[in-house]
Amino acid sequence: MPSDVTYASYLDLDRILSAQHPASDAHDEMLFIVVHQASELWLKLCLHELRAARQGIIAGDLRPAFKMLARVARAQNQLIHSWEVLSTMTPHDYSRVRPFLGTSSGFQSAQYRLMEFMLGGRNPDMVTMHEATPEVARELRAELDRPSLYDEAVRLLARRGFAIPGDVLNRETGGAWQPSEAVEAAWADIYRNPEEHWDLYELAEKLVDLEYHFQRWRFGHLKTVERIIGFKRGTGGTAGVAYLAKVLEQTFFPELLSVRTEI
Repeated sequence: MPSDVTYASYLDLDRILSAQHPASDAHDEMLFIVVHQASELWLKLCLHELRAARQGIIAGDLRPAFKMLARVARAQNQLIHSWEVLSTMTPHDYSRVRPFLGTSSGFQSAQYRLMEFMLGGRNPDMVTMHEATPEVARELRAELDRPSLYDEAVRLLARRGFAIPGDVLNRETGGAWQPSEAVEAAWADIYRNPEEHWDLYELAEKLVDLEYHFQRWRFGHLKTVERIIGFKRGTGGTAGVAYLAKVLEQTFFPELLSVRTEI
């Protein structure tokens, strides 16, 4: 065991704590930078856990995957609470920072986009904005070529004997998920008979947790933007609040929501 390791050296704090470079003399720019940097670290953890959870689902080893998915949900809570901190910035405070942001925007977060893709919210057009960073664009395209977390969950249902059509199992993974009555019927059987399919029942609820927390994060983003800039356009060129409201309509696991009406 190395004896020269310190708290600061192990965590590389010199680099982390010197990575804040305010471009203005506005007091609140430090808040803006730290909240977004911390969010990117939480996203990094989410991606780390989701990759491993997906491998667990592929292997049918669900118990470790449950722990990882539960951890992602807790990390998502941290992301949600970050909006509460950022919302202490007033419109006047932000107006002093915004001119220095240029066209930068959270809309450009590659890790956020990768997490969306991993969960199954896939729009290949979203890769376009990352073309200026070829390695990021390659990583996003590689993810589109893989089955998403939800794809793998549905494939597991098929391996467990549920009647999942071939066109669902063999779909092109790069596009958006299309709701399937057969997939909904499989989840309905699981929800009606949890004792017979307990691990799949728990998997369904872990996925619903992810959806629930992701939507809470999106809603917190919307309300924070609304509170700080009203209905102005976003720095990245989006319609701001109107765009964020539209995103709230998107779901990752539609059958896990619609099945609640059926059972």
